[in-house]
Amino acid sequence: MANMSFENHIVKQFDGELEDIRTMLMEMGGKVEQQLKDAITSVAGVDSALAERVIQRESHVDELELDIDEACMLIIARRQPAATDLRLVMMVSKAVNDLERIGDEAKKIASHAIILAEQDVPSKGYTEVRHLGKGVSNILANALDAFARFDVEAALKTLKDDHQIDLEYKTALRELVTYMMEDPRSISRVINILWVVRSLERIGDHAKNLCEQIVFVVKGQDIRHSELRG
Repeated sequence: MANMSFENHIVKQFDGELEDIRTMLMEMGGKVEQQLKDAITSVAGVDSALAERVIQRESHVDELELDIDEACMLIIARRQPAATDLRLVMMVSKAVNDLERIGDEAKKIASHAIILAEQDVPSKGYTEVRHLGKGVSNILANALDAFARFDVEAALKTLKDDHQIDLEYKTALRELVTYMMEDPRSISRVINILWVVRSLERIGDHAKNLCEQIVFVVKGQDIRHSELRG
């Protein structure tokens, strides 16, 4: 925890409980990060078998969400945390929701990958998925790394980097619409690519939320509607 330290509590078990929810959140983050990478690969590689595995593994993410939510509620009920401790528990609770949503979007991407694999392979559209997917994967990885170290500077940098993702998303939309206009026969295929790109953009937004929550827990500052958001 490079930019943050917690005071030791008289009840040592409390320290362990706080560390446990952090550890569980990082575990969930790792699973979601892998889900995203595999979902993108399943689209770009036209791999329906990999897409099926992504869909099947989603239940593991959901189970972790429930476990972390329960742990947070128990801490609030037993310890009545205040100040930094309370912000940490609140942050974990909110972050769990964002990670679960990212998992949902990865599952949607995998579902579209299966549909695309059953159609003729489109000659256009996959480049946009690969490019945007790489950028979004990096944003998520950086957000999780910033959380692991409670690094506010890294979180703020990631927020600014997400602006580039927004620009790339808009560019991808224009390219995909152009493909459909040039070749109406591609509409059905490209629409599925459009949904994939939309899910990637949403994942970027959820990663952005994680960064905002890092600033909140370390600084006690809500930057959701601030210029610092990027």
